Amino acid sequence: MLAGSRGEGDPLAQAQNVRHRALLEVVGVPMLLRVLRTLRASRGVGRLVVSIDDPTAIEDVPEIAALVRGGELALHRSLSSPSRSVLDALERFDTGEPVLITTADHALLRPEIVEHFLAAVDGSKADVLVGLVSRSVIQARFPESTRTYLSFRDEHYSGANLFAFRTPAARQAAAFWVRAESQRKRPWRLVSAFGPLSLLLFLLRRLDLDAALARASRTIGARVEAVRLPFAEAAVDVDKPSDLDLVTKLLTET
Repeated sequence: MLAGSRGEGDPLAQAQNVRHRALLEVVGVPMLLRVLRTLRASRGVGRLVVSIDDPTAIEDVPEIAALVRGGELALHRSLSSPSRSVLDALERFDTGEPVLITTADHALLRPEIVEHFLAAVDGSKADVLVGLVSRSVIQARFPESTRTYLSFRDEHYSGANLFAFRTPAARQAAAFWVRAESQRKRPWRLVSAFGPLSLLLFLLRRLDLDAALARASRTIGARVEAVRLPFAEAAVDVDKPSDLDLVTKLLTET
């Protein structure tokens, strides 16, 4: 689980007077703890590792600290970016087993979502799988929510902060992610990394999602596939105050 901070001056952390973004409370429970509870309750999830820039922060949450002391949770000191943290963790915790990646701000994550994603991973031969949610699914559930989308011929998709690295070749995708990460909010620049023809096809919306990932796979050197998730909540992370308001509303109602 990626739990890097947003640095000093994080308005959401400051608003609750917490030392770390991952400890932001949603309906009285720190986000990091919420996601850990979900992963522990999900079938198919094994060893848990939290990648965090300040490992001492978990001492503020007794339930998490107890998991570390009991050997049920390992800590990894995160690096300067999510992609670098993932690549380093893949090398440090290599067991030969597939690795699931998610984030500490995935406050609406449920075992049902995790298990749906893992079932798709188990049925795939891809090296890397990426969870995505279509705009139609998101807008049907959250018509006023603003998200970042990648546009393809078939649909517009938003990320779900769920990734699976199935094979050793998946590390090539992680290394490519390091190079491309800075462009994630500028999809046209991200696609341009795959060459001018791919960029042109993307801008003209001539590529559907699967065709785009097939092209990406050839460039990266690892087979990448998408898992289209039917859960709008999977695309909601706590990135800004409006996200926190939405997540708080939904969790209060359940």
